Amino acid sequence: MSAKPAALDPIALTQALVRCESVTPNEGGALALIERHLRDAGFSCHRLVYADGAYPVDNLFARIGQGGPHLCFAGHTDVVPAGDVARWTHPPFSGEVVDGVLHGRGAVDMKGNIACFMAAALDYLATDGRDRPGTLSFLITGDEEADAVDGTIKVLDWMATNGHTPSHCIIGEPSCSEAIGDTIRIGRRGSLSAKLVVTGKQGHVGYAHLANNPIDGFVKIAAALKAQPLDSGTEHFVPSNLEIVSVDAGNPVYNVIPARVEAKLNVRFNDRHTAQSLEAQFRKTAEAALAGTGLGHEWSFFGNADAFVTKPGPLVDMVSGVIREMTGRSPERSTAGGTSDARFVKNHCPVLEIGLVNKTIHAVDERVPTADLDTLTVLYRRLIERYFVAFA
Repeated sequence: MSAKPAALDPIALTQALVRCESVTPNEGGALALIERHLRDAGFSCHRLVYADGAYPVDNLFARIGQGGPHLCFAGHTDVVPAGDVARWTHPPFSGEVVDGVLHGRGAVDMKGNIACFMAAALDYLATDGRDRPGTLSFLITGDEEADAVDGTIKVLDWMATNGHTPSHCIIGEPSCSEAIGDTIRIGRRGSLSAKLVVTGKQGHVGYAHLANNPIDGFVKIAAALKAQPLDSGTEHFVPSNLEIVSVDAGNPVYNVIPARVEAKLNVRFNDRHTAQSLEAQFRKTAEAALAGTGLGHEWSFFGNADAFVTKPGPLVDMVSGVIREMTGRSPERSTAGGTSDARFVKNHCPVLEIGLVNKTIHAVDERVPTADLDTLTVLYRRLIERYFVAFA
């Protein structure tokens, strides 16, 4: 690596990124801002636009250095909508700093994390990393909070085709619960959504013998699905959980037995299962529950996230060691939470998530103490330095 970039202030950069209204799928100027700073620092930058989904998605890949080891930082600049703006104490895209707290949508999830890693990377390149071999890169997508079909997954394929596959990846998702460094995510549970439609025969409730109530059938299926836990957890994961999130017969009256009922379900599952194995299990359970009822049923399944774990080893040990050194904390090695783009990265290289405290993500008044931005920048800086020594 060889660069003499100008220093970046992570607080000012977070403010600038928050002021970019990059609600999915709008780029909002956020990727352009990041690209400008990285290009000025000597990175080669590639803007990659894909449009196989419902809308075009803008992405950025930036790289400096040659050969290995190759550390990639992955993140996203898209944010969820602000919701009712009137409920915000400070405008959601203002980036205002009040009493040492920076306010705005994306401050934590995850523009603040990106700003901290950029500031850390440029400081490293200006000092320790100026003449050190290896590669440092950024994979920044604009499509993590929504469909995630034209973002990280597509950029990773492009990277593999063009010789940019990293050795390891750090994702700047807000992983911590109470304080910087108290948690790193070494994996994620899988997610499978399903729609179940049960069909029967419509009729008058006073002549129920002439009808066949599909709701009764759904209750049988739901009871069978929930009768036993899916599992009791595994070495790195809590027990899987199945939740029924919606039941709708579309019936506005009280004296009609409906012809159909539709339910929506979601299961968050550990590494004892796959989406395919759960689908087969649910189909078998439903068929058995409806046997002899004369009711019909149909499943539709949606999901692209299987469970995975980056097992303890050199990367996990190195990151945990730096956190203990910098904060005095021994981080919890967690696989909890929702899905993230780590589910795509794990197909290419080992991946961990470490970032800010996640208490206010997606909420009204999303905010981050500026002291946390400074702390995370120092932590990232030490991680980068230690990485290129440990994996040289």
